[in-house]
Amino acid sequence: MAKQQSFSDKLKKKKKSDFITVKFIKSMKTAGGNYKFNEKFVQIEDLNKIADVK
Repeated sequence: MAKQQSFSDKLKKKKKSDFITVKFIKSMKTAGGNYKFNEKFVQIEDLNKIADVK
């Protein structure tokens, strides 16, 4: 049997998100004086709002 759906057809069906995914890295100083880095991915609407991320 022939393939019904190609990979490009699958990609066309997916909806583009209005959000931009950004990797947010926050540094914290521990009690011992060392630095610890917390990383997380955040979705924001506009790059101008990146200063509001906490």
